[in-house]
Amino acid sequence: MNERAAQILSLSAVTLTVSDVARSAPFYAALGFVRKAGPAMPGFASFELGGAAGVCYLNLLEGAHGAVSGWGRVIFHVADVDAFYAHALAVGAQPEFAPRDAPWGERYFHLLDPDGHELSFAKPLA
Repeated sequence: MNERAAQILSLSAVTLTVSDVARSAPFYAALGFVRKAGPAMPGFASFELGGAAGVCYLNLLEGAHGAVSGWGRVIFHVADVDAFYAHALAVGAQPEFAPRDAPWGERYFHLLDPDGHELSFAKPLA
């Protein structure tokens, strides 16, 4: 195997299965996620993340699923964790805890989306 040719370069997208896109999309939009332009597709929503460093996507796909538990989390880097936390509270989100500094070198907090997916918002400590 050519290890250089097989190198993973970036994350293109994360797709979360949700029970109701019409309920979940406004939750993400209220947090500041920007809906991708283009024709609407029933049962699907896509949000663009990033900029000069490269665009990636958070997709929501409507479908049946059981309770979300222990699956892991999606981690988003933000410009200012404390400001983003204040924004999350202002739009009615209920973070699991206030921002804190982690021993692995990030300031972060977690919250759950309407379907129980764990979202982490973080910034590396200087």
